[in-house]
Amino acid sequence: MNKKLLFSLNIPNSGKPRIVIVGGGFGGMNLLKKLSGDDFQIVLLDRYNYHTFQPLLYQVATAGLEPDSISGPYRKIIKRKKNTYFRMLKVNRVYPELNTVETTIGNLTYDYLVVATGAKVNYFNNQSIAQNAFPVKQVTHALDLRSHIFQQLEKLEVLNHEYFEEQYLNFVIVGAGPTGVEVCGALAELKSHILPNDYPDLPIEKLKIYLIEGLDRVLPAMSKQSGETAHTYLKKMGVEVKLNCLTERYDGEIVVLNNGEKIKTDTLIWAAGVKGNLIDGFDTKSIHKGKLWVNKFNQVYSNAETNHVYNNIFAIGDVAFMQSDNYSKGLPGLAQVAIQQGRHLAKNLKKDHKRQLFKPFVYKNKGVLATIGRNKSVADLPNNIKLGGFAGWFIWMIVHIMFLVGFRNKIVVFANWIWNYFTFDRGIRLILRPSTKYNDMISAEMKKEMNEAN
Repeated sequence: MNKKLLFSLNIPNSGKPRIVIVGGGFGGMNLLKKLSGDDFQIVLLDRYNYHTFQPLLYQVATAGLEPDSISGPYRKIIKRKKNTYFRMLKVNRVYPELNTVETTIGNLTYDYLVVATGAKVNYFNNQSIAQNAFPVKQVTHALDLRSHIFQQLEKLEVLNHEYFEEQYLNFVIVGAGPTGVEVCGALAELKSHILPNDYPDLPIEKLKIYLIEGLDRVLPAMSKQSGETAHTYLKKMGVEVKLNCLTERYDGEIVVLNNGEKIKTDTLIWAAGVKGNLIDGFDTKSIHKGKLWVNKFNQVYSNAETNHVYNNIFAIGDVAFMQSDNYSKGLPGLAQVAIQQGRHLAKNLKKDHKRQLFKPFVYKNKGVLATIGRNKSVADLPNNIKLGGFAGWFIWMIVHIMFLVGFRNKIVVFANWIWNYFTFDRGIRLILRPSTKYNDMISAEMKKEMNEAN
């Protein structure tokens, strides 16, 4: 065992059963909110000190929202909950036989452990893409991408247009799920409404947006009708959609597809997949398809082959693989799944505290939404209801505002959307993070001009 386990985290003994929640995403937050400090001591562990509303990260990346409008500090969320503690650190390993988690600081024992670590970017073991692509999974990713997009334009203003190269205005998005489609729509609206006014001397009409998808349609996880509607919207907005194409490699300058096609670009945005953000310490018999395999009560299997579970270890959200009658391939990786599992697990933990039997989790599909831009959205709702256009967009807007954390964030986001809707403006076009690509490119182009001048 690691020597760090000799040290303990600074968590007081309360005499109450301790629930350790690893990860403060949708699942972890909804679990924590529904638990009572009268019955348990609740400890939240996370690498960051804030909760992020990930479905709106793409708007941060495309200058529609500031990061603090879709994020909320954990300490503000828990400050009125007694017997509740937050510690900012990384959990490195779980020791189920000792009821202990090992962190970067030390160890912490638990009576109940809930793994709610969510998902991380899946590059499918493609190192060239992992090293050079821009993911959109965290606030830091969104800020990196936002700065990069506008640095691409600023460097074109600096350079002699004689040396203009198409790769600076080519944007390639890989993955036609909701994130990829939403990024494409946001970039297309920037191209149409914002950039021509900000950069009148640049050939903004040459800016190209490519959407690459390995399957045969846009939004493959949604209905065929919604996928076709979204595809039509994207084409009308000038996005070039390439279906049945896989991305083989990307060296930072050229994307190579499996059909032999090559696209010059300085910007590859990766929205093609995620995988469970696992913690070390679980046997391979606890893992299925890169996630922790759980039963109908969200208990993690110690051995799925024999149906043995850890009675006091649970997993919820994107890190959990749960099968049901309607989802033989596992529940979808949606925020609604994590929210419902978090709330349901809180009820079961209260039942266990009262020595009552658990109730199985049943996912209630409340619909899937995706927006492509102003008045352009698709919605697959229960009872086979399909919506598009303004109606789908309005529902998308209301649902996202409802699930934001904090009243302030709801007001700020709503005000931003109203302002953007009527002014066609995106007011947060700030370059806050340096890009090595920018400096390297400027140096290379200056050297090129000097050589040609001589």
